[in-house]
Amino acid sequence: MVTGASAGIGAATARALAAAGFEIVLGARRLDRLEEIAGEIGGRPLSLDVSDGESVRTFVSQVPDVRVLVNNAGGAVGREPVAEADEDAWRWMWEVNFLGTSRVTRAFLPALERSGDGHVVIVGSIAGFEPYAGGAGYTGAKHAERALAKTLRLELLGKPIRVTEVNPGLVGGTEFSVVRFRGDLDRARKVYEGLTPLGPEDVADCIAWAVTRPSHVNVDEIVVRPRDQATATEFHRRPS
Repeated sequence: MVTGASAGIGAATARALAAAGFEIVLGARRLDRLEEIAGEIGGRPLSLDVSDGESVRTFVSQVPDVRVLVNNAGGAVGREPVAEADEDAWRWMWEVNFLGTSRVTRAFLPALERSGDGHVVIVGSIAGFEPYAGGAGYTGAKHAERALAKTLRLELLGKPIRVTEVNPGLVGGTEFSVVRFRGDLDRARKVYEGLTPLGPEDVADCIAWAVTRPSHVNVDEIVVRPRDQATATEFHRRPS
């Protein structure tokens, strides 16, 4: 089960796990895009808005059995400093990144335990480790999501459910920066100028590796960045 599966890391993860032999349920708001990806991999597309409790309940009712849950839905909006915070944007980031992950995970925990070998994967970010100027809304949500993963690992101790965080740095080939900069394509492109970012497939490869370890092996967390990135704000950029 992969949330946010209509594009980017979610779509790449659905493809990678299908290639590893999993039957895939894909969830996202854009059903037309889900259907296209599902058609490629023999998956099952279902409409899902992780920020809407009723949507999550309807979705879960259609998926009675699940062994691996990949919480990928998320995103950022804006780079305003705290003094100019857009509360609506911050609320959306909290709803999608933190509450969305907690809402979906909570709903699937009974099925994951029944499977006898459940696995919760949370796609976080290096923003869950490092604050940076202009990023408090997003880094706050991602720090909270990381705390959720660590708490889950404590609360599920002794149950047949693993918890893994995969925390990528800069990833190209997704809609992340376009959404963050509210559709400003020039500003979004500048994020990746002069360097080679990760691709969605690189992150999906980490997820596929973690969930295919033997069931007694829990990969707690993976931090993966491009070689051209040292921190959330320090990059090596080559002249164009």
